[in-house]
Amino acid sequence: MKFKLTSLEKKWVLYDVGNSAFTLLVSTIFPIYFNTLAESAGISDVDYLAYWGYATSVCTLIVAVLGPTLGAVADTKNFKKIIFSLSMGVGVFGCILLGFLSSWIWFLGVFVLAKTGYSASLIFYDAMLTDVTEPDRMDSVSSHGYAWGYIGSCIPFLACLGLYMGSGALGIGTQTSLLIGFIITAVWWLCSSLPLLRSYRQRYFSEAGGHVVKESFKRLGRTFLELSKEKHIFVFLLAFFFYIDGVYTVIDMATAYGQALGLDTNALLLALLVTQIVAFPSVLIFSRLVKKVKSETIITVCIVAYFCIAVYAYWLDSEFDFWLLAVMVGMFQGTIQALSRSYFAKIIPAEKSGEFFGIYDICGKGASVIGTALVSFLSQITGSINIGVSALSVMFLIGLVLFRFSAKMNTEYKKV
Repeated sequence: MKFKLTSLEKKWVLYDVGNSAFTLLVSTIFPIYFNTLAESAGISDVDYLAYWGYATSVCTLIVAVLGPTLGAVADTKNFKKIIFSLSMGVGVFGCILLGFLSSWIWFLGVFVLAKTGYSASLIFYDAMLTDVTEPDRMDSVSSHGYAWGYIGSCIPFLACLGLYMGSGALGIGTQTSLLIGFIITAVWWLCSSLPLLRSYRQRYFSEAGGHVVKESFKRLGRTFLELSKEKHIFVFLLAFFFYIDGVYTVIDMATAYGQALGLDTNALLLALLVTQIVAFPSVLIFSRLVKKVKSETIITVCIVAYFCIAVYAYWLDSEFDFWLLAVMVGMFQGTIQALSRSYFAKIIPAEKSGEFFGIYDICGKGASVIGTALVSFLSQITGSINIGVSALSVMFLIGLVLFRFSAKMNTEYKKV
């Protein structure tokens, strides 16, 4: 029987379509523009990659620190939508502002602001999954979010790419074309969020006490105490910390990596567009497969695939290699994110989804602080970008071992 999304599920999926446009811009045009600004300031390719990695680490670290607290506040009745809207607004504003900047240091600073807003919004968006659907539909709904996010993000990206590559023919400067592209992406992101904001209602929540923030901190403390007792959740988060670290690092630094290797800019952008196109059917195929095969098995396959991708990166030195890498990433990127999200949503208390997804974000995007910093540091001390990227294979290996252990624990927990 064909899987059909409800009206509210479609509106939740639509936000993935909107924010994915920003994600694609971050992994493609943003680092290219920053590279242009860095070159004009006399910064070397290796240092450019390192600075971009450090900036990414800073914004993920900020969200990792604030995430659990904001998540706890969001679990209070009627607060989740408010904090989600504020975070999304910061990201949209930052995206527009980036188009007006010509200083590399200011660009990095505002980039941190915009990406922090984007990442924070995802904490509450992911936590909304428990409110918009039922446990037996979470794998499919989460997968549809990533799938349509990948293909939908291509629409504003193609507009941005056309403006960037055809700026000369259009008679506009490169910076003007990028400004227009950034505005298109921000408006797309904002408009895609409006249907969800109009229809979303928080089904699971904690009642507001005398002081919302104080009560939220108390609940957060109880959640950490509960987490120490729920070993199956704790070990999963530990596994997730390691394997998703590599996934987000690949996403954040793919274009910067290719440029530092001296690959053609246009070819890089097209290769990353192929990643989005390949990801769309791949996620939907896996979402159907998960009805017959356990999600734990599919997540395991994805981790192993990423381990192989990281090892392969050691020998990458041509455009063909990068294209092949882009296709392989596209096959597994959305699935490992979608099924990890829904897997976690099913094993946590629904009324504490904001708090738990705040912790989830520490282990997710917060973990990429290590990945981006590791790639940047090893690239600088060895002088080899390939060694820096291939070092991520260790993170996937550790994540694989821990995930299989957590899956076994979760099976035993269900029997109790």
